[in-house]
Amino acid sequence: MARFTRALASSATSIMILSIFVLFNNLWSSVFVSAVALDTSTTILHPPNADINRQTMFLPLFPSPPNSSPISSFSGDGKSQRHLQKSDTHRRNARMALHDDLIIDGYYTTWLWIGSPPQKFALIVDTGSTVTYVPCSTCKECGNHQDPKFDPKSSSTYKSLKCNKNCTCDKDKKQCVYENVYAEFSTSSGVLGEDIISFGNQSEVSPQRAIFGCENVETGDLYSQHADGIIGLGRGYPSLVDQLVDRGVISDSFSLCYGGMDIVGGAIVLGDISPPSAGMVYSYSNPTRSPYYNIELKELHVAGKLLPLSESVFNGSLGTVLDSGTTYGYLPEAAFLAFKKAIMKEVHSVKQIKGPDPTYDDICFSGAGSDVSQLLKTFPSVEMVFGKGQKLSLTPENYLFRHSKVHGAYCLGIFQNGKDPTTMLGGIIFRNTLVMYDRKNDKIGFWKTNCSDLRATLTV
Repeated sequence: MARFTRALASSATSIMILSIFVLFNNLWSSVFVSAVALDTSTTILHPPNADINRQTMFLPLFPSPPNSSPISSFSGDGKSQRHLQKSDTHRRNARMALHDDLIIDGYYTTWLWIGSPPQKFALIVDTGSTVTYVPCSTCKECGNHQDPKFDPKSSSTYKSLKCNKNCTCDKDKKQCVYENVYAEFSTSSGVLGEDIISFGNQSEVSPQRAIFGCENVETGDLYSQHADGIIGLGRGYPSLVDQLVDRGVISDSFSLCYGGMDIVGGAIVLGDISPPSAGMVYSYSNPTRSPYYNIELKELHVAGKLLPLSESVFNGSLGTVLDSGTTYGYLPEAAFLAFKKAIMKEVHSVKQIKGPDPTYDDICFSGAGSDVSQLLKTFPSVEMVFGKGQKLSLTPENYLFRHSKVHGAYCLGIFQNGKDPTTMLGGIIFRNTLVMYDRKNDKIGFWKTNCSDLRATLTV
């Protein structure tokens, strides 16, 4: 998780993801299962028939309720001809809403309920973290967040994880502990435990036990953020994905779909789905390159023109990393300068203005109008080219964000990654894109679609 801090975009600080995760493999309990099909007009995504013993969990992602922010408010009658349907009568379904806003808050959150009786938490959806954690009632160094801290003593089903050879232990050699250090130098640390975890009333799955972190110390942005904690979807234990896979509940795959610039929303799909028959492009994802989800990015095109860059520019340090816990995109210096120059060359009918925050030297433009669907008339298209030559087309909403103080103005959502040669692709890059993390086959697929339409079909 590279987080969503802006400070790294305009300083020499490197976005080097530093994470210390507890690794163990013998303490997993049953977790959650469900199945629904995503119907986006003419295309329905189904769990593969060949894997009938595994289940798929579909988790819809919603923005904040209306009136909570100008970007995330939902207009219209809420009716849609698109529906989420069960793909198999033998499979169960679980629904989770996503709240907050990618740009205003820097993240999406979803809710989990932990304990008996259940205690509710708003957790940031993060593919760059493996530990799912919430603040513990014993924490004296935690901020004031959206919900009360988790109280282990109030849960009749909570169990701490005792120190063993497969985990990192506390100094007294009594409990398993975790520690995460993030790119902007915020930290989270605490003890590991297991308890009953539920995905809410929309789930047809009975609550099950799962491992999570009970946080005792947090610093930096983690201390001040509104969200309670993190739901870790990263690669490696004790990621919720790995827990599900280890139990044989789902295939080794999950998908994430973020909505667009105006009406956000979307869905997480835990488990395998059959890809659409056309339009999906793939990149190899090397599971041994780093603990993070990476792709083989070879080229960038702006307005159909290849940027004059060596392929190696996207392969430095950690390579090209996908991280849903990061808001924006960050390029190595050479790539950023070439990208910025190409964008500026193609933009003619708008005026460059100052950004909304004087702390940052943002590149912003006024005069483009408020209709996102018309932005291609003003700003160029961008293409990412992967290892085998497959191309993913990006629209302006994949590299711009709205200026918060000037109507009809937009700012570049791609920044220089200090002096770090890592390429970091955050949530903005994949708006209205289904991203399939096919860990089983070491590849990541991308399919341009309207992720926002999923939210209108669900009641939460």
